[in-house]
Amino acid sequence: MSKTNPCNKPVSVLRKLAAATMVSTAILGGSLIAAPAIAEVGEPEKEDLKFGFIKLTDMAPLAVAYEKGFFEDEGLYVTLEAQANWKVLLDRVIDGQLDGAHMLAGQPLGATIGFGTQSHIITAFSMDLNGNAITVSNDIWEQMKPNIPTDADGKVQHPIKADALKPVIEKYKDDGKPFNMGMVFPVSTHNYELRYWLAAGGIHPGYYAPHKGDTSGQIDADALLSVTPPPQMPATMEAGTIYGYCVGEPWNQQAVFKGIGVPVVTDYEIWKDNPEKVFGVSKSWADENPNTHIRVVKAMIRAAKWLDDENNANRPEAVEILSRSEYVGADYEVIANSMTGTFEYEKGDKRDVPDFNVFFRYNATYPYYSDAIWYLTQMRRWGQIAEPKADSWFMDIAKKVYRPDIYKQAAEELIAEGKLTASEFPNFAEEDGFRAPQTHFIDGITYNGREPNEYLKKFSIGLKPEEQI
Repeated sequence: MSKTNPCNKPVSVLRKLAAATMVSTAILGGSLIAAPAIAEVGEPEKEDLKFGFIKLTDMAPLAVAYEKGFFEDEGLYVTLEAQANWKVLLDRVIDGQLDGAHMLAGQPLGATIGFGTQSHIITAFSMDLNGNAITVSNDIWEQMKPNIPTDADGKVQHPIKADALKPVIEKYKDDGKPFNMGMVFPVSTHNYELRYWLAAGGIHPGYYAPHKGDTSGQIDADALLSVTPPPQMPATMEAGTIYGYCVGEPWNQQAVFKGIGVPVVTDYEIWKDNPEKVFGVSKSWADENPNTHIRVVKAMIRAAKWLDDENNANRPEAVEILSRSEYVGADYEVIANSMTGTFEYEKGDKRDVPDFNVFFRYNATYPYYSDAIWYLTQMRRWGQIAEPKADSWFMDIAKKVYRPDIYKQAAEELIAEGKLTASEFPNFAEEDGFRAPQTHFIDGITYNGREPNEYLKKFSIGLKPEEQI
């Protein structure tokens, strides 16, 4: 899917003027006000690039940046290549076969702290908010249903909590049967969301003990979670290997269309507007290609904006792009079920969820330190980080991996070029990288990224700050 490079794209006149003018002035209320200079981003150090992705709808910013010519506008000639699984994708970024990739938010953090593969990976761009769900098989759904409240019309009430699943799992345990569930990768959002939902319902999802050589994540577990690649989730559940899973779209809606399962809760209902994927590159690649990196981020910001423009008006076109075999390759109707602002739970129970996929709204593209710290708290909660850590450690790792400074350079370029406005971004003069304390979790617990250890103390299931397996 690469395009030829006929010539370098001209640098925009607006940006040249901004770069050439060390101090510009504006008349406001009769007085002259000095405006800060905007440093010009130089030509890309590397023009021909290869980026990896997994076949999920939230790779959309990459596909859109390619298809709408946003990469070419930056003088970049990109090949997009689907990868077999998250491990292969990460390994290929580390060894340089890929220049960057659509990544799980936990991957740059996990790699940098050495959980699994050790390598310094950074991100300057958050690809989306929300976008996942938890699906169970038809048989498990029928066992859960009697435990779920209904409204006056007999429709089940959402959000569905894991409390409804707990009696089912207890019966399996009484019968001596393991209760197996799938997630996509040990440091995936899906793993932490599934664990969060289960634990909020009193179901222990198990601990990791890497310092003891146990990376199964199943110590003391009521439900046994294991890795299954996203596109294989529905077939694995249909075969009876797992009874449910947490995955991104379109693989929850695929279960509905195939009649093999029921999505019971979206990640939006577990944690409203949670960060999902990021665009990751190796630190060494970023150091060698700073101008290229900024230009990549610029193109992807424009793509994210296009995806959310005019209340999702471009989503049908985005669905058509994603349905192509070289991208997600699922049927248009399956992808549209969630990408266009609805979500189907039990067959025929389609509900409006306008923010199921968010790509630009709510500063979705900004790499917040507090987002990174949340993932680190969950790694610590479940033992992937084996030893107690001071609050300052969480902050140091977040700053090492998440790079809002690079994002800011890209955003200011787009503002100078007139492609976006300052009001569409965080206020960079005041932004410190922390969201306000977040309250919209399914268990009602508030998250304050400035106090990770205090946050860990609030959970009834999970390691406390001072505990170790």
